Amino acid sequence: MGEFKNVSVIKKANVYFDGMVTSRTVRFEDGTEKTLGMMLPGEYRFNADAQETMEILSGELEVQVAGDNEWKTFKGGEAFVVPAGSFFVAKVKEPTDYCCSYMR
Repeated sequence: MGEFKNVSVIKKANVYFDGMVTSRTVRFEDGTEKTLGMMLPGEYRFNADAQETMEILSGELEVQVAGDNEWKTFKGGEAFVVPAGSFFVAKVKEPTDYCCSYMR
């Protein structure tokens, strides 16, 4: 899906890691939310309260999800899932555009 219809966008940015990661929240009519964002090169740890699906739109990063000993590489067009109540660490290799979907 390259476009969202009938949504509300929160204008205030979500800013993390001194501005190295930013996103905007998109709310759908049914109450679900996604964030659309950009990660600049660096290493970051993110906590996941709810299950998340991270869709990489462009760029490249290595990811290690809590409980997994392996680092996995994801590029544009690929996605990974983070279980609720866990975390993941991302080593961002190049500016990476993403869409995060939350399962609440």
